[in-house]
Amino acid sequence: MAMGYAYGQLERAMRSAASTTDGAARARAQAKAGRWREVLSGMADGTLRIGSRTPVAGTPAWVTLEVAHGGFATGRYLAEVPLDPAEAALPADGPGTTDRERLNLWYLTDDGLATLRAALATESYRIEVPEDAALPVVAWLLDHGHPEAALDLVAELRPLLHRLRLAPLPGATPRPAGSLVRLSTVGEVQASLRATGTKPAMAAMLETLRVWHPLFDRLVALWCDTVDGDLPRLTEGGPVSGGWPCREWPADWAGRRARWLADYATASARHTASTAHTHPKSNFARLHHALLACEHDSTALTGRDVGWIRRALANTVTKHGAPGSEARAALRAVQASVAARPTYPELAAVLAERLDRYPAEGGLPQLEPVVEDAPPHLVAKVTRALEAPIEELVAREVITSGDVLATVLPQITAQLLAANLEDDRLAALYAQAYAAFRRRRGLLLLDLEHQVRIEELPWIGALEPLREHRPDTNRAARHTLTQTVLLALGSFPQAILPNTLVRELGALAKQAGLPMPLVEEVAADIFTGTFTAKWHTAAELTSRVMAGTLYARYYDLPSWTEPARRPRWARGRRTADDFAAVCRARAVAERPRGGLGWVAENGTVLEQSQILTTQNLAVLVETLGLHARLRELAPELAGEAFAWVIRRLSQRTDNRHAAFQTVKNAAYAWRQAVFFLSFCDVPAQRAAVDRLGEQVARAGLEDRFGPAVAGLAQVVADGRFTGSGTTADGAGRRFLGWTTGTHWCLPTRTADAPRR
Repeated sequence: MAMGYAYGQLERAMRSAASTTDGAARARAQAKAGRWREVLSGMADGTLRIGSRTPVAGTPAWVTLEVAHGGFATGRYLAEVPLDPAEAALPADGPGTTDRERLNLWYLTDDGLATLRAALATESYRIEVPEDAALPVVAWLLDHGHPEAALDLVAELRPLLHRLRLAPLPGATPRPAGSLVRLSTVGEVQASLRATGTKPAMAAMLETLRVWHPLFDRLVALWCDTVDGDLPRLTEGGPVSGGWPCREWPADWAGRRARWLADYATASARHTASTAHTHPKSNFARLHHALLACEHDSTALTGRDVGWIRRALANTVTKHGAPGSEARAALRAVQASVAARPTYPELAAVLAERLDRYPAEGGLPQLEPVVEDAPPHLVAKVTRALEAPIEELVAREVITSGDVLATVLPQITAQLLAANLEDDRLAALYAQAYAAFRRRRGLLLLDLEHQVRIEELPWIGALEPLREHRPDTNRAARHTLTQTVLLALGSFPQAILPNTLVRELGALAKQAGLPMPLVEEVAADIFTGTFTAKWHTAAELTSRVMAGTLYARYYDLPSWTEPARRPRWARGRRTADDFAAVCRARAVAERPRGGLGWVAENGTVLEQSQILTTQNLAVLVETLGLHARLRELAPELAGEAFAWVIRRLSQRTDNRHAAFQTVKNAAYAWRQAVFFLSFCDVPAQRAAVDRLGEQVARAGLEDRFGPAVAGLAQVVADGRFTGSGTTADGAGRRFLGWTTGTHWCLPTRTADAPRR
């Protein structure tokens, strides 16, 4: 399976590289293809074990790896880089087998340690990968009476001193103050602005207006000057009226012809965006061709050629006016004003220049000085660097999903966790190291493996005995955790909390002293049929919190009155076999006969695990005491989630995989909506179902989705589903996303489409 996926990604990258005409896009695709070649090569020779938390042979789990899409390690160490110019300038001429080893060993000398101390004192350093913090921690430990811990840390790092950068690069990394965050740095936004390109169609239009139209007008004027009598025009019936070209030859005509041809040759070499003027049947091409054939008189032109010149002149004079006429001048004036307007790349360059006054590694304290008079598209790009509360960035649509929220939350979490360290310099180092650690891409893991935790980094582990859990920091962590959960639920009520955000919430919960069984979403194609013990704990809590609610009735939650069976140990972790058995039994009960394969079967089991745990919603509400607040928000959240379901199902597609993905995501959002609706009173629930029915009717989804609405309506009226997930009268159905057969919610043409 893994090998096939990697081959598919390589093929996709190679196709992209071969098909694009954009140089930058081709380079990105080629780099991606190179990474997938490394993955495949490592899998073939056994140096890579995909699915393990230590996938690279002979490499500790704490080393930061390059990870391709899907969690595939390429085998490359992100901290294994050539010396930076600033590093090469350091006097590292001592022992060592590589330049990197010589530099790392120099940092352990008196002069090197002094350099690290000075960087810590002034915070003039950048932690780009977590390894950059290792030797500064050694320096701090030696300076603060912990020589044994420092020596132990050096001993653990020693085998990789010749490969890894273990000290930071010079330069400051400004941190947002307090609870402010930013999505991107000023430097990243500048790079994005300067990479803004003009779309080919727009570039062709501007080139036509600025270059080819003026040349065409001069070409038309040349031939008009050879006309004897009135200029040719089209009559209403179609024939051409007026005089004939090539009858009069002004004295300066040959010189003007030569200059025009020279200007045309220069323009053709410099301007290649537009090709309309080269079309053989265009007026421009016909007149140009005739000009090439006619040196000084009409002897080289046939009667047919002259006829085409007359027709081309009639076409343009009739449509746009004669050269020098008011009509033609007015048209060209309008076109010139359009061509004179600054393009997006030009405006982007102006904004990038305005950003020069701000530190590249920092953010923007305010937008107004930078984005004045800028179009909304470019304002949105610059806003990514704005430092503001998370709530403001959500309102500005900078943070658009739970995944994006998870990328900025570490900026706050890092400061909260660092506050447990008494020394300010060490706290600043820890905060940067934490942020860098959260930028690590997760690995594809099998067999109940878990991602590397920050305390597994040797230099962070060496600091754990020095961390204090201060009451004020715990309170701040709880406040941040509560506000983040409410923000995520309020802003993205249709989406389950992504794994990246779940991990960050877990870090905040640990700091707040609120242990909670937060569970991750598991991919169906790597599920091994087993869950760890926290899934059972989360299901028990869910059963208790949701007892007697609409959610419990709709999904027929078990009570878990019997204590959990003694968990067994599998691969070093406690498993919840009874929970897994319940999930399988529930999945089989509602699973139709079909042949979609083992991935679909896994999906039905995993969906039951999400139902039984509410995928963290009940755990968060109960642990943080959000019942009252949720009752206030629930009607609106449920309505938004239901509306999202209808919008998503209204998007038609003939692609089988995309259609099943749509139904799966819609069912997840439906589950969220039912959860929120459970915190409403019965009249509010009935009103919500009535509005839902109206939305379904307006969207034309009654045939496909009416059974889901009918099933929910009966449960609101205190009804129940049968064991197979239908109502007693057969009109209503429980809406689930995964199935092993044809999904009843899919359009017939999609459901019956052949698999690709």
